[in-house]
Amino acid sequence: MRVVDYVSPPRSAYLHIPFCQRRCFYCDFPIVPLGDRASGKVGTGSSSIKAYLKLLHKEIALSPPGPPLATVYIGGGTPSLLSPLQISSLLTHLQQRFGLQQGAEITLEMDPATFFEEDLYKFLEIGINRISLGGQSFDDEQLEKMGRKHRRKDVLEACSWLSSAHKRGKLKSWSLDLIQNLPGHNLPDWNNQLYEAISTNVPHLSVYDLSIEEGTVFAWQKNRNQLSVPSEELAAEIMNSTSLILSSSGLSRYEISSFSWPGHASRHNRVYWRGAGWWAFGLGATSSPWGQRLTRPRTRESYSHWIEKQEEEGLDDSLVPTKAIRMSLDEKILVGLRCREGVDLDLLSSEWGWGKTESETYIKMLEKRWQESIKMGFLEKRCNRFTLTDPYGMTVSNQVLVEMILWWESLPHDAVEGPIL
Repeated sequence: MRVVDYVSPPRSAYLHIPFCQRRCFYCDFPIVPLGDRASGKVGTGSSSIKAYLKLLHKEIALSPPGPPLATVYIGGGTPSLLSPLQISSLLTHLQQRFGLQQGAEITLEMDPATFFEEDLYKFLEIGINRISLGGQSFDDEQLEKMGRKHRRKDVLEACSWLSSAHKRGKLKSWSLDLIQNLPGHNLPDWNNQLYEAISTNVPHLSVYDLSIEEGTVFAWQKNRNQLSVPSEELAAEIMNSTSLILSSSGLSRYEISSFSWPGHASRHNRVYWRGAGWWAFGLGATSSPWGQRLTRPRTRESYSHWIEKQEEEGLDDSLVPTKAIRMSLDEKILVGLRCREGVDLDLLSSEWGWGKTESETYIKMLEKRWQESIKMGFLEKRCNRFTLTDPYGMTVSNQVLVEMILWWESLPHDAVEGPIL
């Protein structure tokens, strides 16, 4: 990492709402399960939600003001457990501290079976203009095996409401999450899942590959040979099929896990992928306003103590520095290759501070490592930009990225650290 001149403050913010009715079997996020009847309005969990929101309001207030935010993402957890009034209060606190740019993208994550159509329109009335729906699957058996509360009918009903609101101009855009390569997945059934998603007229699809994390129910099942996930060969077939089917329907792949109609790419997520800074608030949330990341504590008690400490000392990542640490070159290549545009290595190395000779030498070393991926058709170079091919390169992206990491680790110390500018 290198020190660079002062950079402007972030124009994006992420807010983490940790509450869920139950923990899904694949989930290792910092969440707080409250039970199937939980709600932010009344009943189970409402007092916990209210107490947490006070902490969240306090953390926002501790940050330095402005500039106005261009994107806001309220994720979790299950933010749709909160009432529209509670979400409105969060937006008000952001407005007071930073301001909200006219036309800002304001996204709310919602889970099927946690809201009704009238709730959706109340959320839209307070300023939410993009919804991310956590459907994950249209298959009841799969949903049950994942530990999800909702069922296929709930997903279809929620999609119908969102599609209607979008067509009527009440909602700017919406997205649906699906998970591929779940236990028991086969190619024909998965393809049917994709066609079902397409039939909802969703303008944005996020398709995530199942990742089995330590400490989850899925990891426990796998360790006991109780989890049958697709083989590597079948998983690759499924991932390739995802891209081919969605692209033929008009959903263009603009990032490894993201597909959208023209004009419906997530502006907020692009902030992460291009290495720009962002604010983050809430339990377990990771911010990077000045280029250096800070993750909040993952439990309610430790998060509460952390807030108390910040009140006394000032937020660690909110003090405006005279210098900032920017994303290192290897990280820029890493996130850049996830996107359709790929990376211009000459431009990135110049920005990093390498001279012409240095740049030519080190880039040739990387290109040599990538020759096999280029020969196999996983990576291509066009107009001086390296891009992963779609679908095959996107499917085996780790193979390309591992070679980049090994290249970075092989470079001299001075090249990796770079000059102080």
